[in-house]
Amino acid sequence: MKIDIVSVQPRMFEGFLRESIVARAQRKGACEIFIHDLRDFAHDKRRTVDDRPYGGGPGMLMMCAPWFEAIETLTRDCTARPRIIMTTPAGKRFQQSDARELSEAEHLIFMCGHYEGFDARIRTLATDEFSIGDFVMTGGELAAAAMTDAIVRLLPGVLGGGMAATRSESFSDGATLEAPQYTHPADFRGMKVPEVLLGGDHVKAEAWRQSEAAKLTRQMRPDLTP
Repeated sequence: MKIDIVSVQPRMFEGFLRESIVARAQRKGACEIFIHDLRDFAHDKRRTVDDRPYGGGPGMLMMCAPWFEAIETLTRDCTARPRIIMTTPAGKRFQQSDARELSEAEHLIFMCGHYEGFDARIRTLATDEFSIGDFVMTGGELAAAAMTDAIVRLLPGVLGGGMAATRSESFSDGATLEAPQYTHPADFRGMKVPEVLLGGDHVKAEAWRQSEAAKLTRQMRPDLTP
């Protein structure tokens, strides 16, 4: 998979690309990630990418020309159109099902918003618009990083446990949180691991996990339950 991320704050991704699962995925050859400075596609002396909105209002808007040139440049030699993802509070709420679908794409391009947002005409470039929650940040860089992480960890060979590592985790079925998990010691300050997990009966343990997952979902995320 190839991932291009376009931003006015490209240095925000430096640590993200060098650490943890994203770094491992690149070392394994599961993906290539490239960060592009939007200002490289602006041609005036100040490398301007924003301007005041027509009709008045606070702040500055991202201009059309740099974004159109950036996307046209990144897609010029593509044999098939990539998924072009705009980060915006107005977008669809990003979910695990979206991460799984996007993990099957060959090429993703993330458009990181900034300032007061995009000139509305820039939306014509995007195939998808996503938000990571009902709140507003100063830019789309963290949203793009979060989505990239969620997608990359699903690529074949990236996680040590393979497909089993993501088969029963939270939201893997779209509507259930993962059951509580425990490791050594079996008793820590009086907090004990449930006996059903210690007895070696995997059928009973799995039934317990399903029951606890449903209980946790009802408690923590009632919006996910019918």
